[in-house]
Amino acid sequence: MKNLFKIALLAVCTFVISQAFSQTKTKTKKDTSFFKKVGDKTGKVATSVGHKTAEIASKGAAGVADKKYADKVGPGGQTIYIDKNSHYFYVNKKGKHVYVSKAKLKDKPVEKK
Repeated sequence: MKNLFKIALLAVCTFVISQAFSQTKTKTKKDTSFFKKVGDKTGKVATSVGHKTAEIASKGAAGVADKKYADKVGPGGQTIYIDKNSHYFYVNKKGKHVYVSKAKLKDKPVEKK
């Protein structure tokens, strides 16, 4: 009976210890700097492509649905559109409509030939 108890106790201890060791993590040093650089560049490129696509799509939609204001430009020389509610806006680099007041609009520069 004592031998059976010792064997059972040994089996339980072995089981508990093996579970404890299986939960510990060993840190292995991997060179991931290359992958981080590639991942960062991929993210930046994807973001810039997304912004440019949104800008082109928004300008195309504004050109079809809204009127262009021919005599004025935005604060940075952007094309000004007039929506159905007579609000003035331009499309920024991220494809968003930036509404401006009429007082902030500038005269369009005269093109010299």
